Amino acid sequence: MKLCVLSATLCFNLAAALPSLPSWLTSEFSAEIPEEIHYFTWHSPGPNDARAPCPMLNTLANHGFLPHSGKSITERDTVNALYTALNINQTLGQFLFQKAMTTNPTPNATTFDLDDLDRHDILEHDASLSRGDFYFGDDHTFNQTIFDETRSYWTEPIIDVQMAANARLARVHTSNATNPTFMLTDLGRKFSFGETAAYILVLGDRVAGTVKRSWVEYLFEKERLPLELGWRKRKVEISNGHVGNLLQRIVNATGASAQDKEIMIKRGGMHVGL
Repeated sequence: MKLCVLSATLCFNLAAALPSLPSWLTSEFSAEIPEEIHYFTWHSPGPNDARAPCPMLNTLANHGFLPHSGKSITERDTVNALYTALNINQTLGQFLFQKAMTTNPTPNATTFDLDDLDRHDILEHDASLSRGDFYFGDDHTFNQTIFDETRSYWTEPIIDVQMAANARLARVHTSNATNPTFMLTDLGRKFSFGETAAYILVLGDRVAGTVKRSWVEYLFEKERLPLELGWRKRKVEISNGHVGNLLQRIVNATGASAQDKEIMIKRGGMHVGL
């Protein structure tokens, strides 16, 4: 799962599926986290800090948009961080938090830790772009060999939808061929497509469906925003409409099966994995 809940669900009918937003979720709230403090502040995790199998969430914690400890992350923390750092729509941010909460095994919890996201086959899934499968014992740590396979399909300096789709499908085929317990649940399929959409949405041109390869490699390998390479937060909010459009294009570019198309489209289960 992995550029993950942030693998979380973004549905076409999202507004109808969500409760009303809490009173603190106003258009002014992002001022609570001044951008200039966190964009150019970065610290690697310490031995007692929690991290996820999700490069983007780890990145936000390393920059301090999320608590650097990676622990006891609240709804407010999540929505503020996603909006301030990445311009993720506030409503989507709330929904992403709700999905992350499904990984916390504590009954009636109101927060989650980043390493809760390690729990297999909830949001984490086989055939990650940058992590090993659960079967092999470590579905958490960045795996350079696996990521090298992924990026070998990004054959130009600018990744387009077809290259992104090819890389995702190659990882599915490799995982299926090498992991005797390989499985992608319906939710896993959604997140598998979603993590591919996520790096284009957050780092690239969501209209053209392109992104600089160097920016994506930098984020995955360093778990750091590629500011020194020229990336800046997108000026237009990321909405469920942007997600749905890009996911449709990735599904089509994959030559996805009828089953995948039904899962991704007819059920309205559009996911993006950050």
